[in-house]
Amino acid sequence: MAEQGKQTVRDLRRASRSTLLRHLYFDGPLSRQELGRSSGLSAGSISNVVGELLADQLVEECGSVESDGGRPRILLRVRPEAAYLVGVDVGETQVRVALFDLALTELAASDHPLSDCGHDVGHVVELILTGLAEVLAATGVPQSAVLGVGVGVPGVVEQVAPEAEWAGGEAGGAGAVVHGPTVGWRAVPLGRLLRAGTDLPLYVDNGAKTLGQAEMWFGAGRGARHAVIALFGSGVGACVIADGARFRGATSSAGEWGHTKVHVGGRRCRCGARGCLEAYVGAEALVERWGRQAPDGEKAGLGELLTAARAGEPEAVELLAESAEYLGAAIADLINLFNPERVVIGGWAGLLLGPYLLPAIQDAATRNALSFPREQTAIGLSSLGPDAVTTGAATLPLTHFLASGGAVPDRIKAAWAAS
Repeated sequence: MAEQGKQTVRDLRRASRSTLLRHLYFDGPLSRQELGRSSGLSAGSISNVVGELLADQLVEECGSVESDGGRPRILLRVRPEAAYLVGVDVGETQVRVALFDLALTELAASDHPLSDCGHDVGHVVELILTGLAEVLAATGVPQSAVLGVGVGVPGVVEQVAPEAEWAGGEAGGAGAVVHGPTVGWRAVPLGRLLRAGTDLPLYVDNGAKTLGQAEMWFGAGRGARHAVIALFGSGVGACVIADGARFRGATSSAGEWGHTKVHVGGRRCRCGARGCLEAYVGAEALVERWGRQAPDGEKAGLGELLTAARAGEPEAVELLAESAEYLGAAIADLINLFNPERVVIGGWAGLLLGPYLLPAIQDAATRNALSFPREQTAIGLSSLGPDAVTTGAATLPLTHFLASGGAVPDRIKAAWAAS
């Protein structure tokens, strides 16, 4: 047994594979020479590791570029069809399940509106498993070719049992317990309930954190080392990125920004407390405060509120102006606390209202934040669409895959051999 703290040959090999896979995934296609410059690995290591990745069918050649006076340089990339990923968004009105290839190209999606059962746990689990079966059937991808299922949920996710180490075997995931008071979930053993219906590796995390991961990898947060990705929907949350890593806190509950207090003793929040930010700027709260009815007699939605504000209706204009003030002041708190380079506003309500509210939010943040950190922080909108939580959920098994150096279970190798 290796001494604690010392790396074995296997550790070094896995680290080298992980390094090259990350460079190829985020910056590829790249030549072997470019990989050497960007990774810092020796030419010999590059040759050996690339050879392994090609033999493992994780990487493929994809063309060439001219070199200075020598032979053309062969370009390499991660092979999109090497494996597949599933992302799940347990949202406010529906459960969305999507299947992606390894390049995170969406291949199929299944949207199931929540019925009158709402977020009843058994109902949600049934919809996830149904959606999983539907996307696999729609594409013909065998379950054996799927690396894992990532699930974004409302609330705090506790891992009560450690994940099994994945070095070519299977991961755990049955230990995920969700605490989501806004949807009535208290210590819900979601991982165990899903495990009863699928043998695939499971990765469960807070929806705002999965949105943050997607935004940092593919959206407006890309390239930043310190950022806050704010989810603005019926609920309000945040993913804090500190030195390139998601800040989770002692029990993974960091980022419950929507339940910070903006008015002591104020409006009742869905969590049961009073004066939370979510009770003033969450989409559900805004619609309730406006209190209008649509022509069909149903409660008017956020779109109608925005239309009324754009038309200059005083009550709508005033309500959204107040919301921008609350959001700006709350973002100022994030700036003062975490000193981010960027604050990115996303979520379906953020995408809808953001273009209208952003200037006022920026002004309110400037008035409420300390001037020096505010000057260093850009506040902008998400560049990803409304399905970013689903994409972010799919990055959970992908993160594990890249960190493992491309370790895949035997069932996927068998699927390659059969194809």
